[in-house]
Amino acid sequence: MRVPFADLGAEHAEILPALREAFDRVLRANAFILGEEVERFECEFARYCDTRHCVGVASGTAALTLALLAAGIGRGDEVIVPAHTYIASALAVVNAGAEPVFCDVEAGTGLIDVAAAESVVGARTAAVMGVHLYGQVCDMDGCLELARAKGLAVLEDAAQAHGAVLRGRRAGSLGTAAGFSFYPSKNLGALGDGGAICTNDGQIAERAHMLRHLGQRSKGEHLIAGFNERLDGLQAAMLRVKLPHLDGWNAARRRAAEVYRDTLPTGLRLLEERPESPCIYHVFPVRLSGRNSFARALAAHGVETGVHYWPAVIDQPPFARTAAPAPHARAGAPPEL
Repeated sequence: MRVPFADLGAEHAEILPALREAFDRVLRANAFILGEEVERFECEFARYCDTRHCVGVASGTAALTLALLAAGIGRGDEVIVPAHTYIASALAVVNAGAEPVFCDVEAGTGLIDVAAAESVVGARTAAVMGVHLYGQVCDMDGCLELARAKGLAVLEDAAQAHGAVLRGRRAGSLGTAAGFSFYPSKNLGALGDGGAICTNDGQIAERAHMLRHLGQRSKGEHLIAGFNERLDGLQAAMLRVKLPHLDGWNAARRRAAEVYRDTLPTGLRLLEERPESPCIYHVFPVRLSGRNSFARALAAHGVETGVHYWPAVIDQPPFARTAAPAPHARAGAPPEL
């Protein structure tokens, strides 16, 4: 028996005719860059996330970068980023011209610790980035309260949280703007790369539209120095097929997680769920000593695993100069790996 870490084939098998029809539709229209499929997906995903605007872009990293820039954050600014996250969260800040300032995370959830974030607010802090890691919305109430007190923007890194909710409100609708990734293994994944910015701010959306498309407001009218970070029409068409299935797929992930919780042996440290934000389990994280030997034992039985995330982002070469005290973020390195 083989249990792959991500079984995209099984996911696609149940919707294969619809995916093929969407491909043929794009091929007939010859609209491969932006176009009607992108516009329709933007409307559908904005409606799903309960936001006024969605801007399709080329990747999740592009979504976060352009969201920051569209919110007016850039050179000379600092953005607070949790020290336990995928490196793209911090690279987006760098790509926007700002400087990431790292804070520690909660021990049980791996999500941003708002008290730790408040402790690193400085004169140049312009925003705080809440990362909804593993499919669980972080403490957005705390982030928003901190933002109001300090005059900050709040960016949501929702790359692992398509369909996650906080007290019934969708991830992506809670802050100033949000960045989603449609990397193939995400809960809502394209058949290539892709991303989206969601926001209720019309000015941010308008600027993001221009930034993704070489600074254009209309053809030949380049008002700002933009980027080439557009969502492909083909990927938008595939995402339109998948979006109606997302809630059902997320429910299946939660059911699988309950089976794991009921049957896994004691001695494993599992993710703490916040009752106000049921996790949709982009991955099912497990912490234990002897990680590598445990992974090898699983591999011998055909079960694939991955490591999220080690070394910690603050110990990666682009950010190793930081001396951020983040013991919980670095807790992923047990003595015997």
